[in-house]
Amino acid sequence: MTQLHPTRRHMVALTGAAALTGATGLVLPARASGLAPTQTMRGGANNYRPGAPVVARIGGGGFWMTGTVRRAGDGAPLAGQRIQIWAHTTEGHERDARSHGATLTDADGIFRLEMPQIVPAFGQAHGHLAYDSGDFKTVFLRPVMARSSDTTLSADFVLEPA
Repeated sequence: MTQLHPTRRHMVALTGAAALTGATGLVLPARASGLAPTQTMRGGANNYRPGAPVVARIGGGGFWMTGTVRRAGDGAPLAGQRIQIWAHTTEGHERDARSHGATLTDADGIFRLEMPQIVPAFGQAHGHLAYDSGDFKTVFLRPVMARSSDTTLSADFVLEPA
């Protein structure tokens, strides 16, 4: 085992660093300023319906929209947040009221809502999601699926206070 034999130079440097740290009030390592808020995506608000009801499932199901909701800055999960979801599916167009529904996040800030399979509209299979509850700034997302045959799509929200 290696034994350390501090020299006078090491002790002076260590003492100086400790004094400087104490004088600045820095007792923890420097950290990044925090998690940046999610920005609204272009086209995300298309066919949005304010007040869409919280539902157990949209239509016949078979496809899962999932994601997380966290607070900007510290990244803490946000429970009980309302996320509205809508899309062009095998059962309806994204304009149709039956293609809209909302769900709430769980204690870990996670949401899941089953809906019919999303199909391409305007050449892209995509979903629409909105945080619109009022405690935080409204955010609209429009994630595009990698393949139209996928049976899940995930989107994450990082929210900043309204």
